Amino acid sequence: MSDTAIPSQPVLAIPKPQLWTGRVLTVLVILFLLFDVAGKFMLPPQVTEASVRIGVPVHLNPLFGAILPACTIVYAIPRTALLGAVLLTGYLGGAVAIQLRAGTPLFETLFPVIFGVFVWAAILLRDPHLRQHFPVRRVGAAS
Repeated sequence: MSDTAIPSQPVLAIPKPQLWTGRVLTVLVILFLLFDVAGKFMLPPQVTEASVRIGVPVHLNPLFGAILPACTIVYAIPRTALLGAVLLTGYLGGAVAIQLRAGTPLFETLFPVIFGVFVWAAILLRDPHLRQHFPVRRVGAAS
């Protein structure tokens, strides 16, 4: 057998402002998620009341608090960030389903969707290879 090099992906340049915007957004997403994890373990009255209001047994909060940091860590590691985004999308989808079932106000129901947009925007800003698969066309750009 001969050693054959596996072709690597070409290096695509990312404008620095775009790269830093993606990095800052990633850090903000991670910090928010870790703040949410802390609430699930410390169970302040607001978290307990919200759990009861949406029909989630309070004793499940630590389980959610264990799943979320696992997904967040996978998202925080650059090599596994795409997998982390997929896992977080599933987690946030579950949150939307619970909110819809509980009949919560529109913003509370849509917040996980809005947050998911930030999760994906952060990766798309940092990863030009991913943008090749999920292109966002500019207004007025040729088709």
